[in-house]
Amino acid sequence: MSRLPTFDLRAQLDLVRADVLAAVERVLDSGQVILGPEVEAFEREFAATLGPELHGVGAASGTAALSLALRALGVGPGDEVVTVANTAVATVAAIRELGATPVFCDVAAETALMDLERLPARLTDRTRAVVPVHLYGNPVDVTALRDLLAGRDVGLVEDCAQAAGATLHGQPVGAGADVAAFSFYPTKNLGAYGDAGLCATRDPALAETLRSLRSYGQAGGPASQREGVNARLDELQAAILRAKLPHLPRWVEQRRALADRYLDRLPEAVTPFATTPDAEHARHLFVVRVARRDAVRAALDARGVATGVHYPLPIHRMPAYAFLGLGEGSLPVSERLADELLTLPLYPELAPADVDRVCAALGEAVS
Repeated sequence: MSRLPTFDLRAQLDLVRADVLAAVERVLDSGQVILGPEVEAFEREFAATLGPELHGVGAASGTAALSLALRALGVGPGDEVVTVANTAVATVAAIRELGATPVFCDVAAETALMDLERLPARLTDRTRAVVPVHLYGNPVDVTALRDLLAGRDVGLVEDCAQAAGATLHGQPVGAGADVAAFSFYPTKNLGAYGDAGLCATRDPALAETLRSLRSYGQAGGPASQREGVNARLDELQAAILRAKLPHLPRWVEQRRALADRYLDRLPEAVTPFATTPDAEHARHLFVVRVARRDAVRAALDARGVATGVHYPLPIHRMPAYAFLGLGEGSLPVSERLADELLTLPLYPELAPADVDRVCAALGEAVS
């Protein structure tokens, strides 16, 4: 029996190869590879999936999109940005790139999402922004978060890196913040063939600021109007993403159907995370909690099932961030979950029989 990967990029390519290659040839034949019509079209088309009043600003990566969003909101040295520690390190790298200090809010054990009841205690007079992470594709209740921040001069940036296709209260995620940051890393629900990202905002003036910041602070001429960076989405990746975008709704529905099959067949010893009320999960990753996680992973590996861990070490426990001074026990829920997390195979081209195979192997591993 063949080995089952956690994600198979080639399986998806087989379905879109002709359209992707045509998109690449279109860009190469045009002779314009930086900030041209493909980027502009993708910005419009992706923003339209979020809502009629959204503006899209392409970025070089999801990390770049987060950094641009925070920069556009005025975050800088001496400011604090509240987020979570059980996320990809990119979330915090974007904060540190601006010289700001990450302040971590612990998460709820049932969802692994920012615990909004704990959030007020993490806010200070230095807080400049809050970055909730829609972890694994499950939306944070941004409506409730906005209510908590009402009356404060605090920006809200949604980390939507894993949440393309998710909804909250019937609306696509990314429409409820000052700025939302999306990643199109190849393994994402909508993936490029390299790094790519996008900022989304309802504010047209903020969108223009983001466009300026991503290209050295220029605004229609060679002179920089503000200090900026080079964080542009290139034409090739934009064209590829345009070719794949029409498939996104179907791919997300396939992910949800496979996740539902997992939920029906998981052994009792394995605990899935709850979905936020009145939300539709994008199912970017299917992550569960299990005791003796490393032993279970080894047993699954022996049965030909690859797994992952998202994420094995909370950011405050990483050597690079020791300067924050947060020792063991600082974020007890995040730390406990890190020892139990297990990512099971999930991608649209996965066969239902493969889910059954994983669940059967998992049942043997935990017995």
